[in-house]
Amino acid sequence: MRDVTDIHETAGGERLPPGQRETSEFPVLSKGGTPSIPSDPTLDVWGAVDDERSIPFEALEDLGSERQRQDFHCVTGWSRLGCIFGGLPFPTLADAVGIDDDASHVLFHAHDGYTTDLPLSECLHEGVLLAWEFDGDPLPGDHGGPLRVVTPHKYAYKGAKWLSGIEFLTERTPGYWEQRGYSGTADPWKEERYV
Repeated sequence: MRDVTDIHETAGGERLPPGQRETSEFPVLSKGGTPSIPSDPTLDVWGAVDDERSIPFEALEDLGSERQRQDFHCVTGWSRLGCIFGGLPFPTLADAVGIDDDASHVLFHAHDGYTTDLPLSECLHEGVLLAWEFDGDPLPGDHGGPLRVVTPHKYAYKGAKWLSGIEFLTERTPGYWEQRGYSGTADPWKEERYV
């Protein structure tokens, strides 16, 4: 298992970012209710890549999977430390589809219409995971199952629940919360919550 709970060291801060409180709970927050997911879901990958694909969820593990211990920081002020997520590392997916030289940003799409964006360089961080497992069990639907993104070096709104697609872009397209005043960079150690 890869342990990425030391991310705070590169950020220059304590493990618990400023303005956060630690909890052993895992509160459920989203922009709406849990959406209906197709019985045979796929992850669509398109845009500035060599190989656009529609990948059945059950085939994602064939690309490579790992378990990670990581911390989870919600923009509303709580953090759950030491979560165990299992899934596909984003860099592994990027290698599989081949990224164009001019790709610079990523827009994550969700089954409920949610989107969120990150620079490609931030997505290639070792902790960014397309997660289908949480603490040894399948990821629950209310936490974004069957597939969500986790971004331990960012506030959690950068990790789309109910992931349906990943779009590689040559310029930034702000996501749902970013269009509504939330930070595009979302660094918990700099308390980048809002613009």
